[in-house]
Amino acid sequence: MARRLILELKDGDNVDETFLVADRQLRANRNAALYLNVDLRDKSGVINGRMWNVSEESVAHIQAGQYVRVRGKVQLFQGVLQLILTGAQPIDAATIDPLDFLPETTANIEQLMSRLREHLLKIESVPLRTLCECCLLDEELMEKYAKAPAGIKAHHAYHGGLLEHVVTLMDLARKVVEVYPTLDADLLVSGVFWHDIGKLRELSYETSFAYTDEGQLIGHLQIGVEMLSERIRETEQLSGERFPEELSWRLKHLILSHHGSYEFGSPRLPMTPEAMALHLLDNLDAKLHEFMRAISEDPHGESHWTLFLPRLDRKLYKTPTDTSKRLE
Repeated sequence: MARRLILELKDGDNVDETFLVADRQLRANRNAALYLNVDLRDKSGVINGRMWNVSEESVAHIQAGQYVRVRGKVQLFQGVLQLILTGAQPIDAATIDPLDFLPETTANIEQLMSRLREHLLKIESVPLRTLCECCLLDEELMEKYAKAPAGIKAHHAYHGGLLEHVVTLMDLARKVVEVYPTLDADLLVSGVFWHDIGKLRELSYETSFAYTDEGQLIGHLQIGVEMLSERIRETEQLSGERFPEELSWRLKHLILSHHGSYEFGSPRLPMTPEAMALHLLDNLDAKLHEFMRAISEDPHGESHWTLFLPRLDRKLYKTPTDTSKRLE
């Protein structure tokens, strides 16, 4: 019998299905009664599930990273679908096909990797190109780069999402340099490649999407700087040439400042034109991707508006594909 995907669920639906527990928290309500709060995932998306009036012991068997068979009912609450659970039992992972539960990019990975290589090998700066070539020759690193998501809930949160995001940013960076030719194209494209590389260690994405202990404690910006420093040392040993110190500072600055502001986790504000360009392009692709995916996956029937999206703090208008119908 075919799986019923999260994307297909509607308000009032009864559910008896298997999902992956992407996140799990035990919380207390205003009356100090405990309830289980879980994010349940399949390849089509994530739905929040809640089980009321539980104890630590009664839900100890439900943990993040497990597959669980849940029973419950879909409920629309403040414009968002959630699943009110009446039961949940772990399922043996050996009986599960992980591909049913982890979303993947719809783009062709080989083509994305080819475009990534093309962008990096166009770099004219010898130190920067040598650094990137050193990465391209590392099969284990590039295999992880091709598989990693760019996040676990927001934009590009699927296998191959990081690569898709980075290649899009490289395409955009080349276009922006045509308009602003004083930007250092080599530095900007290199910065795009390195800006989120720390997510290879910040995120766990083999059987579920979650943060690693290192990711929780340090974060991908600092991890990225560590990885860059390690790779610079390796490149210097292989090439016998010292990597320019000022260039390494500028490249590290791109990593540390690309979130754009302190409130969003940047240890440094953008202080070079390339750093500002990277921040703006990164934000552009992340936000547009989140908007377009929210519209395409919205379960709100034929309505011209999506459900309210807490992450974006708004509804989105779904432009009809055939505008002539709106003019009749």
